[in-house]
Amino acid sequence: MWFKRRNLLTLFILCLLIYFSMRLTEFDLSKFRDFRNMIDFLSQWFPMEYSKLPGMISDSMETLAMAFLGSIFGLIIGLPISFLAAWNTAPSKYLYHLSRLVLSFVRSIPEIVFGLILLTALGLGPFPAVLAITFHNIGVLGKLISELVEASDPGPQEAMKAVGSKNWFAHLFSILPQIWPNVLSHYFYRFEVAIRTSLVLGFIGGGGIGQRLFNDFKTFQYSSVSLDVLIIMIIVICVDLLGSYVRNRVI
Repeated sequence: MWFKRRNLLTLFILCLLIYFSMRLTEFDLSKFRDFRNMIDFLSQWFPMEYSKLPGMISDSMETLAMAFLGSIFGLIIGLPISFLAAWNTAPSKYLYHLSRLVLSFVRSIPEIVFGLILLTALGLGPFPAVLAITFHNIGVLGKLISELVEASDPGPQEAMKAVGSKNWFAHLFSILPQIWPNVLSHYFYRFEVAIRTSLVLGFIGGGGIGQRLFNDFKTFQYSSVSLDVLIIMIIVICVDLLGSYVRNRVI
């Protein structure tokens, strides 16, 4: 089976793609031969600088708030759009194609691009960063949820229509309960992604722990950088555990 001509051709093409990609990216493992510079660099990270911990915690709360608002607003706006972008719930083909086009357009623009535009237009701070995360999450969550809607069991929906329920009522109470655990799963995943995104937006003036991390790197305060990184890791792990707990309770 593995030695069929088609499989060998696929393997050959894959090897060519890997080779040319390594050439284009200057992929060179020999650069890891000298670990002394890396060890010297990492040795400056310890001991951690705990005197700035209160400020770091405050910035971390700001980062969490940015990620939460960007994710929840993305879900609130993307959820109704997803029903318009699903072929089995769209009121018309025109709205179906228009909704999918809008979601594809918004999803194709990275948060960093939205951030650069909004930070330039609205000024520095967390508010433009929240909007940037929201816009991108509308596209991503709208697309993901629309696929869940399309894959839902049509039986309950047809049963509700048979007893005279309106379309929107049938969609709400027959499809949403089926897909809700998966919706929450997608939401918490996007929440985790939004935390990492808010860090990157902090590098360009979006505020939060990301901006502090960037400033500590620029000023060579590596003992503070190590504590910044530790706090970020704790935040992501806590959000992951919270997401697992909520999904288990719902399911």
